[in-house]
This record gives sequence, structure tokens and C-alpha cells, in this order.
Amino acid sequence: MNPPLHRNRRASKWAAPSFAACLLLTIAVQMPTRPSCAAAFLFDADSAGLNRVLNQMDAAAKTIRTVEASVVWDEYQRVINDTDTEKGRIYSRRENGEIQVAVDFTDPDKKYVVYSGGKVQVYQPKIDQVNEYSAGKNRADVESFLVLGFGGGGHDLLKSFDVTYQGTEAVNGIQAAKLELIPKSTHLRNNIARILLWIDPDKGISIQQQLFEPGGDYRLARYSGIQINQKVPDNVFKLKTTPKTRFLSPQE
Repeated sequence: MNPPLHRNRRASKWAAPSFAACLLLTIAVQMPTRPSCAAAFLFDADSAGLNRVLNQMDAAAKTIRTVEASVVWDEYQRVINDTDTEKGRIYSRRENGEIQVAVDFTDPDKKYVVYSGGKVQVYQPKIDQVNEYSAGKNRADVESFLVLGFGGGGHDLLKSFDVTYQGTEAVNGIQAAKLELIPKSTHLRNNIARILLWIDPDKGISIQQQLFEPGGDYRLARYSGIQINQKVPDNVFKLKTTPKTRFLSPQE
């Protein structure tokens, strides 16, 4: 049975370089122009909390080489008020200056997404087809999103985002620090309105990410069973295609 039309459209979104922002993922805390003493105290507390979380992420970024976790991915479309959910396993590693990411989706359909060598490949075994997208001149931006809260440095976020600390929130039994990221670039805000990260204070990486588009659509990624610096086999980052697999490059 053919998948519904909106699922097909989502598959193309997953494949696009901007999908990297989705592997990974806000309500701005606005202070009064002239804060009261209580508000000033809150601002100082929030600043201290933010700096603490960013330092934890910085420390983690220096030691993290590989990350492996189970992932549940919700994609919500406001126009049709519908949520698609996919489940699978995500792998990430840094090796010889290269960033590689792979997602092995098992439910509801098999699908493999691999980012390696500046290229995103999406393989759908059901139709035996691979869509390939090159990050091209945007490679640095794509890779910065791939490690967003998932092994990337904390203070590096301040280069591209206005970051606010929103206190702590329980996620899967972990009292996670919640950060909101607002893109500084107008061009980026046209595609990504805001991002929420929930950071595990012990590991210094995100256990949940949510990315909002300007129109109200969002993507929510929830991670569990996170393993850090375990050996990840090389074949994880290689598609398991067949001799008849079709390779397409929609960008061309």
C-alpha cells in the first residue's frame, strides 16, 4: 500500500540538508526594559544557569567521539493537524576531523539516513531508491546542526543563536536543563523559528530536541539508552543497498 501523500513530502524534507537541524533541535524569556530588583535577580540567576549549562556542553565536546542512542522522532504538520512518528537508532562520530551521522529507522517503515563526506543519503528499501543531497557550500552550517546539543560545544551556540536558559524540566526521569535557541540570521529564521534543547547535566548532551518552523510545524526528537564513546562499526555509515538500487540527486 502506498504511503499517504504527506508522508512522501516529509521523506523529501528528511533528505534535504536542512534535515540535519532536525536530528538534532524554545519561548523567549523577555526581560522588562527596566527590570525590578526581583527581575534583575532572575536575570542574574538565568545567566548563571545558562553559563553553567554551556560549560557542561563545552566539557563534553572535548571528550565525545561517538554517540549512539535510540530515537523517537515526531513530525507535526499544523495545516493537517497530523503527527508522524518514526523510531530507530542514531549513531554519530567524529573521526579524522570528519563528522558522520547515521539513523536506522525501523518503525513504521525501514529507512536509512546517512551523512558522510558532506553528503546526505536517504535509502528507502521498500522502493529500493536512494536520494542524495550535497551540503555543498553550506557544509559547515549543516555539520554545526548535526552536533547541536549532541557533542557540539556550548559557547559555540552563541555565535549563531540568542540562547536563553529556561530552568530545568524532567525528561525520562532526568532533570534536564532547558535551553531556547533563536537564530540570529534572518535567512535562518525564515526556515527555523526556534529550537529547544534539553541537556542532561551529567553527560552534557541533549536528551530531547525540538525544532519549530515559522508556520507552526515542528520536529521533536527524543533520545534514550544513550551510549558515549563506544565503538561504532564502520558499516553503520554505509548504506546496505542492492544491485538494482536507484540513486537520484533531486538537487540537480
